[in-house]
Amino acid sequence: MIRALYSAATGMQAQQKNLEVIANNLANVNTTGFKRSRAEFQDLLYQSEKPPGADQGNGNLSPSGVQIGHGSRLVSTTKLFTTGELTNTGDKFNVAITGDGFFEVNLPDGSKAYTRDGALKLDSTGNWVTTDGGKLGSGFQAVPPGTTDINISADGNVTLKGPGVEQTFKLQLFRFANPAGLTPLGGNLYREGLASGQAEGGDPNANGFGGLAQGFLEMSNVKVVDEMVNMIVAQRAYEVNSKAVQSSDEMMGMANSLRR
Repeated sequence: MIRALYSAATGMQAQQKNLEVIANNLANVNTTGFKRSRAEFQDLLYQSEKPPGADQGNGNLSPSGVQIGHGSRLVSTTKLFTTGELTNTGDKFNVAITGDGFFEVNLPDGSKAYTRDGALKLDSTGNWVTTDGGKLGSGFQAVPPGTTDINISADGNVTLKGPGVEQTFKLQLFRFANPAGLTPLGGNLYREGLASGQAEGGDPNANGFGGLAQGFLEMSNVKVVDEMVNMIVAQRAYEVNSKAVQSSDEMMGMANSLRR
């Protein structure tokens, strides 16, 4: 009964973490380029009271044995990098990635970060920046004064035109062998990690990289209905584990109240 108390408690803790992951997904349902997370669990160590294959006498072997687990635990929260729905904004500075790839962002400390948030802007010097002011790398060049027309093709060719202005440059995207291994920094940014592999640069719409869609934004890949269903399942799992704790407590109470 004591073991049942602790096993059920680990189940409650796991489902509490699961609910926190779901709540974060729902909180970011309107966050541009957000990728939902999925909680993944493992069972804990087993106590083997009789191992499978134990000698039963007369040459007989136990086919399954007696092994009792000690509950569950949260082992990872995996980011799912499926493409979100595209929304037509009509803003020439909005650029969605249609497929695999990230934009490169130069952080103030000189390191690199990566984002799928295509809500781009220009700063006072004409540099392309994120909503938080992070400067875009990956081929983005400053837009000179007097530019009136900016065209970004699906394969990353950027054409700038205006009175006395005619300039072209090529954008690059970056991808990772294991994007789920990237480290989220907040602000729609990710940092390369040991588990993600090194960033691989390439041209949009080539060699498996996604294309670019000017005037569009990639929305969150969170589906509210799915998250609501997951929340109900987590709530019921938490509830049934709490019932196991209550049942164990009642059984212990009965045992303690026995009289000779």
